[in-house]
Amino acid sequence: MAKISRMEKELSANNTGLVMFDSLNGYLHPRDPAKQKFLADRNILPNMQRLLMGARKVGMTAFYPSGHHAPDGSDTVLRLTDTDMDLGSTSAPDAVIKPRFYGDSTDAEVAPELAPAKGDVMVPKHRWNSFFQTDLELQMRVRGIVNIIICGGSTDVGIASTVFAARDLDFGIVVARDACFSARGNNNEFFMDRVFPRMSRVMNVDDIVALMRA
Repeated sequence: MAKISRMEKELSANNTGLVMFDSLNGYLHPRDPAKQKFLADRNILPNMQRLLMGARKVGMTAFYPSGHHAPDGSDTVLRLTDTDMDLGSTSAPDAVIKPRFYGDSTDAEVAPELAPAKGDVMVPKHRWNSFFQTDLELQMRVRGIVNIIICGGSTDVGIASTVFAARDLDFGIVVARDACFSARGNNNEFFMDRVFPRMSRVMNVDDIVALMRA
């Protein structure tokens, strides 16, 4: 039965979960005007809202894997990298890659427009991959979920890491193309066009919602 449900085109609430990856204030309500414009130009927050509303309408569970890093940095590992997070030089003193936000801040709270409802599942995470040492897989398996829809950002960081992991855990995957984002060059388009299609379906929000079933 599980194999059949992965091969069905429709997205049933009985076997599909919506992954609202890092749907946090700090990412969706940035203080930087340039980042605000970037998100607004791409309609990211309204698209995520439409996806969530579609899931709510059919009774689909939403999962919220969200960065919850210790304020004292005790769960953060520093390492040498060729670039900083935005693909710039690592010569600046603050170029070491660290979490953007910490668990005790309003930036690390889910954006109010996407707030979880009763029955949804919050999943604190400490690494890019939403499945790594979290209970996300367990929470899905006990609900009979074998397919996921994923949205959020960044596409080339946490979304990619989570999609790779989901594929290796044998989930069917749908990536919401117009509800994911990355501000790093053409990275979003590269993953949507060249990487994700080999392991998932890449679809726009309206097409995904049209396939949702109770």
